[in-house]
Order: sequence, then structure tokens, then C-alpha cells
Amino acid sequence: MTVEQQLTAGIAALGLTLPEGAKAKLLAYLALLGKWNRVHNLTAVRDAERMVSHHLLDSLAAVPFFQGETVLDVGSGGGLPGIPLAIARPDLQVTLIDSVAKKTAFLLQAKAELVLSNLNVITGRVEDYQPNARFDVIISRAFSDLKEFVTLTRHLLKPTGRWLAMKGLMPHEEIALLPDWVKVSANHALVVPGLEVSRHLIVLEPV
Repeated sequence: MTVEQQLTAGIAALGLTLPEGAKAKLLAYLALLGKWNRVHNLTAVRDAERMVSHHLLDSLAAVPFFQGETVLDVGSGGGLPGIPLAIARPDLQVTLIDSVAKKTAFLLQAKAELVLSNLNVITGRVEDYQPNARFDVIISRAFSDLKEFVTLTRHLLKPTGRWLAMKGLMPHEEIALLPDWVKVSANHALVVPGLEVSRHLIVLEPV
């Protein structure tokens, strides 16, 4: 199976309908990530087929759970899940933030090459970030534990907003340590095509 066939089958298995041209952009993003990864070590996953399941499809599995118009991807790294999200949902304004300049250099290159007008890239620490408006959704895939995630980004979430935390096994210990001003409002077990490990999307809301 080619990488394109794997991606097509995975999108179908997730039940997603993507906009025209989205699959080509996802494949172009994958190629760009692989090219930069040889020099800048953006991800530990180097095999193209594993990148489809571990990165693209894993990110796309969260797409149905986004509400609102603005999204902040914290500790975006190589652009996951923010870039696949921006490609799949052009109606969303997606901001990627990372403190490592070589990573945001890649993100800016991806924004330009893929012509993602709904993507914004910020270099800096999330706790220091002071945008003009707060976000409807703040997501992280590999940023920190839940308590640190909500604490460092509390000033960036709208009062009606939600945090989405992409996790592996159900993080019972992290949930137990959450501050009293936040609650878990939902927990979605994600089934990612080609991924044999447990994946959970934890939805958090301000109390």
C-alpha cells in the first residue's frame, strides 16, 4: 500500500470528509516534514508509513471535536496536530506556538509552501503569549501534564472555551491533580487507523 492509499483508507475509516485538495496538502506536509526531519530532528518517527498513522491520522482523529472558530496548538513542534487540523478545517483560524525557533521556522515554511492562510505561527513561551483575543479551543498533543497545560494557558482561553488534551493511556493520575477551577467535561477514546496503542482525547472546561 502506498502512503497515499494508506492516508485515503485512514481518512475513510475515521469517517471524515475533507475539503477538495486537502489530501494533496497532507501528503505535501508529510514530505516536507520528512525532508526537514533529516536535518532538524522534528519528530522521532522517520518512516513515511508510520508518519501517516502516528502523525496525520492521529491528528485527524481529533477533528470532529472542535467547536468555535479559533484554535491554539500549544508546543506544536512539527505542527501536530495544528497543521493537519488547519488543512482539514479551513473554517478554523489555527495558531501554532512553540518556544524553539528551528521548529517555528519549519512551521512558517509549511504555512508558505502549503498556502495555509488560516494558519498563524508564534515563537515563544505560551505563558508569555499575550494575543489580542482569547481562543475557543486550546489543544496540546505532547506538551506537558494536564495541570501544567491548563495553568500555563488559562489566560488564553475564552470563558466559554475548552481545552483538548491528546493523551495515550487514560491519565487518571494527572486528572486527580487538576486544580479546582477546571473540570473534565468529556473523555473520548480515539481509534486511530494503523495505531495499535491507546489514545484518548480529554476535554477540559473552566468551572
